[in-house]
Amino acid sequence: MISPQIKPGKIYDAIIIGAGHNGLTAAAYLARAGLSTLALERREIVGGCCVTESIAPGCRVSTTSYIASMLRPEVISDLKLREFGLRMVPCDPAIQVPFLDGQVVSWWADRERAKAEFSKISAQDGETFVRVDDKLKKLARYLQPFFLEPPPEFDTRGAKGLTELFRVGKRFRKISNAEIAELISFLTGSLGEFLDHNYESEKIKTMFLANNVYGKHGGPYQPGTAIGLLFHLLSGGEHELQGFFGHVIGGMGAITQALANSGKKLGVEIRTEAPVAKIDVRNGRARGVVLEDGTEIGGRLVISNADPKRTFLKLTSPRDLPDDFVHAIRGIKMEGPCAKVNMVLGEEPRFTGTPAHYTPLERTFYTLVPSLEFAEKCYDTAKFSEIPEELWVDCVVSSNADESLAPKGKHILTCFVQYVPYNLKHGTWDENRELLGDRVVKKIGEYAPNVPGAILARQVLTPLDLERTYGLTEGNIFHGDLRLEQLFFMRPVAGWSQYRTPIDGLYLCGAGTHPGGGVTGAPGHNAAHQVLRDWKKGRFKQGA
Repeated sequence: MISPQIKPGKIYDAIIIGAGHNGLTAAAYLARAGLSTLALERREIVGGCCVTESIAPGCRVSTTSYIASMLRPEVISDLKLREFGLRMVPCDPAIQVPFLDGQVVSWWADRERAKAEFSKISAQDGETFVRVDDKLKKLARYLQPFFLEPPPEFDTRGAKGLTELFRVGKRFRKISNAEIAELISFLTGSLGEFLDHNYESEKIKTMFLANNVYGKHGGPYQPGTAIGLLFHLLSGGEHELQGFFGHVIGGMGAITQALANSGKKLGVEIRTEAPVAKIDVRNGRARGVVLEDGTEIGGRLVISNADPKRTFLKLTSPRDLPDDFVHAIRGIKMEGPCAKVNMVLGEEPRFTGTPAHYTPLERTFYTLVPSLEFAEKCYDTAKFSEIPEELWVDCVVSSNADESLAPKGKHILTCFVQYVPYNLKHGTWDENRELLGDRVVKKIGEYAPNVPGAILARQVLTPLDLERTYGLTEGNIFHGDLRLEQLFFMRPVAGWSQYRTPIDGLYLCGAGTHPGGGVTGAPGHNAAHQVLRDWKKGRFKQGA
């Protein structure tokens, strides 16, 4: 039990609910500023969905999140994560799509090499790639500054409202009318229509698809799916590279271990196996938390890294919140739509068509989705609460990038799966878990025939498992779908996008806030800085 480790009667300046990567990021920044900070984690390990766990003796895997793409360089630098063991190896190729005819298309980090690769399929598409890449990167740079600051709240009046408008306006002072039109098109349009308009080869279109609707509701022809083209070109990694994808040595848990150790050095207290039952709210103000074992912990501030639905529909009482706010929270779109399947293999997967000269690192990343039409049909099936017979599977042979994850002769294959429903029309996920695993293995076997016979251990995480084990309401990895009406100043809900909540002293710092999901550290960074701005005004310095 965790309770005896907590000093009786102590009042913390800040209590963090959930020691996932955003919670740990927020905790470290608050402690660095001098606030006494306690981070509480319901599981026996820190990390939330950014963890490395054993699934067989000596075999470790990034069980949930599996690639570092946009981890903010400011977080890496400010919290000195390299000093605490963080090391990332660029994914190169960043995307690799095998096709059933035996051709493998690789998207290399070097743009000229990528252009040459694409030109083998279509010379026109190779030229188009360079032109479109320039355009997309320029548009993404307009959005980049908003990543590490609160989104504007346009209903603010008076001088503060003018300040907000000026802050937004200066970010776009050099944008042209044509670029404004393009930006709106990307925010509202479909990925499929954009690709059909710009590219002629179905294989090239499929390769771009493979990078842009991860974990999101909607097939590639649904409105709003084009935004992924910009989102994944925001910079990440310690060198702030646009479109960075990285394998984390030691698995994704190395990120949260580095964050935890950095936080501890700054003074953060971390308690595991300490599930929070409720947030203590009195007279409209958060006063601390109550653990499931009844332990009460006082705090001047409470910052929740849980998703908005869990925070406001389970950890607080509706009577402490405005009715319209509770109604808006209930309406946040969640419901999956993805799963994970992790495997230990007795031999390395051999994906048909992979060139013999490719290095182990170049044989690491494979996305199994044959076409845009396939993806659209897959989503349509899941949309009606059925498990698709044919699944989209993202495969990472992580032991090829990091030999420390498995003993010699064994290999780690981690698979991200979409689209799958949270609610099933027939049966339960407990009854259908292995059916999902079997369908994933069958799909992989079409591209890497040696895999089905090489499996030594298998872990299947359904949307329900993601909810039960990792605390993701309805199994949503982003704490709320990434769709236009749930982004920017409408995340988590309109009027409450700046990390504060209707309860005084209660803040959000998780992926359900701006700028959203992915292992970026941005929500935790932004929330901590918002808390510190309020703290400096003297609002919370009185006792809890």
